[in-house]
Amino acid sequence: MPQPAESGRKPQWVKHTVTADEAGRTLQQLLTETLGISGRMIQRLTRSRGVQMNRKPGWLAGKVKAGDLVEVRLVVDEEPGLTPVEMPLSIVAEDEDLLVIDKPPFVLVHPTSPGQDRTLAHGVAWHLQQRGIRARVHPVHRIDRDTSGLVLFARTAHAHHRLDLQLRAGELKREYLALVDGVVTQDRGMIDAPIARDPRNPTLRVTRPNGEPALTRYEVVERYPNATLVRLELETGRTHQIRVHMQHAGHPVLGDRQYGRRRVDLVKRQALHAERLAFTHPATGAPVELRAPLAEDLRAAIEVLKNETARG
Repeated sequence: MPQPAESGRKPQWVKHTVTADEAGRTLQQLLTETLGISGRMIQRLTRSRGVQMNRKPGWLAGKVKAGDLVEVRLVVDEEPGLTPVEMPLSIVAEDEDLLVIDKPPFVLVHPTSPGQDRTLAHGVAWHLQQRGIRARVHPVHRIDRDTSGLVLFARTAHAHHRLDLQLRAGELKREYLALVDGVVTQDRGMIDAPIARDPRNPTLRVTRPNGEPALTRYEVVERYPNATLVRLELETGRTHQIRVHMQHAGHPVLGDRQYGRRRVDLVKRQALHAERLAFTHPATGAPVELRAPLAEDLRAAIEVLKNETARG
């Protein structure tokens, strides 16, 4: 698991010796296909002399030979892009490549309109600034404002690129806990329903046959007389996917004022928590698995449901 990073930011040179199978490719092909470096990052690296071939500045169009030593300076100082704002952060894991935060509810991950200056990304910018690190804030994914739980940030553009590839390939696993309306009878199952914008309200989503493919897996954790605690895993990452899919299945998320409006008296936001992240570390290739305990307001809601069970 990543450990807290040291203050400051040092260049991180990655070394790669060209194999016989890789011989004959251009240096640029090697950087993108083998080392997974984005085109934008390559442009920045060449301007800062951050790509070397056999201890000399590399020529991107040049062909590599077996045994050539390619060195890439992956850490490049960047402007934060956001005004740092001091705020408490519940840091679950951190190293030179990534930062994972347990986000409280009612906080945006990043700005969605001008004037928003107290998002989680602003707090991350402040955290990096306090460590003397000049870096752009790179959220790898996001969760809704009112959803609590784990959010993954990359601390370098290269790490962001590598993690984004995992996200797009479905290799970055995300699991959620949700309190939903009614009793879910099947112990586990899958919801396969395409999602599109709601034609009546473009900020919302609906299931439609011509929408984008969306797949959510679920399993029951605990049942109550009129509600169920379920664990859900996203196979795709559509906007509001869990909330839309659970409404589609007839079990809207409790407290959700946009999809279902069930038990808004019990919890003041949708009862949804990002509990688990699992991915491959972008630098070391080691598996990483992290969890965040259920948020306090959702634990309180469960106690109310249990007391209702006892009275029933």
